Amino acid sequence: MKHVKDEGIQNADQFMNPSKLTKEQCDAAIAHVLKQIDRNLETFTDKFPDIVSNNLVYSAADNYEWTPGFWTGMLWLAYEVSGDEKYRLAAEVQLNSFKKRADEQIGTETHDLGFLYSLSCVAAHKLTGNEEAKQTALRAAELLMTRYLDQAGIIQAWGSLSNPKQRGRMIIDCLLNLPLLYWAAEITQDQSYFAAAATHVKQAAAYLIREDASSFHTYYMDVDSGAPLYGKTAQGFSDESCWSRGQAWAIYGFALNFIYTKDHELIDLTKKVTNYFINRLPDDYVCYWDLIFTTGSEVRDSSAAAIAVCGMMELNKQLSASDPHKAIYENAVSSILMSLMDNYSTASTPQSNGLLLHGVYSKPGNTGVDECCLWGDYFYFEALVRATRDWQLYW
Repeated sequence: MKHVKDEGIQNADQFMNPSKLTKEQCDAAIAHVLKQIDRNLETFTDKFPDIVSNNLVYSAADNYEWTPGFWTGMLWLAYEVSGDEKYRLAAEVQLNSFKKRADEQIGTETHDLGFLYSLSCVAAHKLTGNEEAKQTALRAAELLMTRYLDQAGIIQAWGSLSNPKQRGRMIIDCLLNLPLLYWAAEITQDQSYFAAAATHVKQAAAYLIREDASSFHTYYMDVDSGAPLYGKTAQGFSDESCWSRGQAWAIYGFALNFIYTKDHELIDLTKKVTNYFINRLPDDYVCYWDLIFTTGSEVRDSSAAAIAVCGMMELNKQLSASDPHKAIYENAVSSILMSLMDNYSTASTPQSNGLLLHGVYSKPGNTGVDECCLWGDYFYFEALVRATRDWQLYW
């Protein structure tokens, strides 16, 4: 693995005091989450919330984009924290559409199959032993394996595998899709799933992470020779800047991959990308949409903050009690999560049917800017669940 600079925590003093976040505060936030889910349950049982809200309200959509799994994942989280069968029943209704999507290959030319099936079908199998959900998730893993490009050692993100202009693209988001393959390897004992995921994460570490510990959104590889080509962005400020959500995917993604590979270099790398992220947080601890911005009037991305919180929580589980970063990360988690609860929650915005305000889908595309984002809502809920109990991963 190439040398990546560690900035350390440049503003460590503000994270040295013990956290003031309490379980009671998190429980109150979870109560609001459940209230919003209850409000949406009838509308979003046969349908799903769209990718982002419009004027802070999600409309209903079919299971066709990369995001429906986040809603089903929230239903499973609601079932776990409440024990209420209505959430399980609603989630199980939705499993049929995930099966149909895999069987008929509806919008499956994407690496996002992990986002879709880990939080819906893998979660169903882990929580309830649902055999059909297991088979559906295995079918999704098979489809994801078709996107593995052996010479380049990567799983291609979006785009046709036969289109020369689209071939060879890996993106930082894919780190969260790899657990589907590790799970499939465990279930089937077919180690080709594991090998593909483990090879991809090494390539991601080598090329998507720059020497200063910032991240590219996307990187192109020559699929014939395997040679690295160049990095770009689709949703960041520029090819040279650091898209906030991409850096958050890196924090959580490398920490998750360590669970399966046990490659301690991934923990070292996760600490470096985490430090880069923390060093660029504004006064209220919720990042701007690109980390090139640290002050000013640019929009925030609460969804990136929620992902990063989950990532730091997972990272801290892997650090020894003697690691000097552990307390700093714990207090950073509390500071970010408290800010999301106090300043970004929809609890004081009754017209919204989402959970987190001030999210961003694509600022360059002017899509879903300063709205609720479905993945942001999911990771906010996951963070609250993590903060209140010993939660077993769906990933």
